[in-house]
Amino acid sequence: MVRRRRDPRDDSVSDEVLLAGIAVGDEQAGLAFVRRYQGRLYGLALRIVGDAALAEDVAQEAFIRIIRHAEVFDERRGSVTTWALTITRNLAIDAIRVRRSIPTDPDDRLFLELMSTERLPEDVADRGDALDRARTALAGLPVEQRRAVVLAAMYGRSATEIAESEQIPVGTAKGRIRMGMAKLRDAVVIEESP
Repeated sequence: MVRRRRDPRDDSVSDEVLLAGIAVGDEQAGLAFVRRYQGRLYGLALRIVGDAALAEDVAQEAFIRIIRHAEVFDERRGSVTTWALTITRNLAIDAIRVRRSIPTDPDDRLFLELMSTERLPEDVADRGDALDRARTALAGLPVEQRRAVVLAAMYGRSATEIAESEQIPVGTAKGRIRMGMAKLRDAVVIEESP
């Protein structure tokens, strides 16, 4: 009896079989995998980075990593889809961090808007008093803690990045973030309590 080899372009071929084919160098499996996942990986990258050209680069790098590491995929830890999307997500986040080459000053427009007491009518219904309490609590923080909290919470900066931009030790940056967030949390929770 002659066994017919499954055509990897066939949708009935599982993702795991395609990945196993990639692991042993099957080009057809690789092409089928790319066709199957190109829209998903590009779409996720585009949602994260917000730039079509950068999203294409991220998706391409994700496929390169998937192909290079196909043999280490372990289906007991999750599905191929989860694995591929996680790789793409991580690469997209890294791409955003790399693009952030110009430090953002907390005195820029976004920071000033947060500190502003002016509100748009459509925001009033959505945000309620919680934003006012948070804004008031943020304004009451010492300047160093306020800067650290804004840089970490609003700009996604790590303690290391904050330490570098503020020219302080990493431990000091972590302490400012932790203390500032604790004070904000206490202020908002105390005011919400009946």
